[in-house]
Amino acid sequence: MTLEVVMGTRGPIPKRSEERRRANKVDGPDLAKALSGAPADLPDLPEPDGNWHEIATDWYLSLRESGQAAFYQPSDWAMARYAAELMSRGLKSDRPPNGQYVAALNSVMASLLTTEGDRRRARIELERRQPATKVPASVTAIADYQSRIGG
Repeated sequence: MTLEVVMGTRGPIPKRSEERRRANKVDGPDLAKALSGAPADLPDLPEPDGNWHEIATDWYLSLRESGQAAFYQPSDWAMARYAAELMSRGLKSDRPPNGQYVAALNSVMASLLTTEGDRRRARIELERRQPATKVPASVTAIADYQSRIGG
């Protein structure tokens, strides 16, 4: 799957497609959509390093359960491992993180589209899965009856 992404890093975060008023075509690539939650065809991925900080491990594992993982290539997963390692080292350090470290880590995480704002700028939207609702049999029977009599 090839996805051409032109990522804007400045300006306000674009609205979701259903929140936009204008229906005319937006300049740039078409909006890519994926379902939220873990993609069905996720490749075998390396397990988190046992020496990572708990927060870094949780972040790395959360990527597997996120819808944007459908767009990830092996190089993206390698970048995610790098980000988790960087995060872990910072969290385990005795010194407080400096602004340059935090900015660098945020940049790596943004390139992995980990926040909704990052995904909107890249014109990717995750659609929530609709819960399966059970319709009572009596409602189904009434709807069938109405459709037969033309109602």
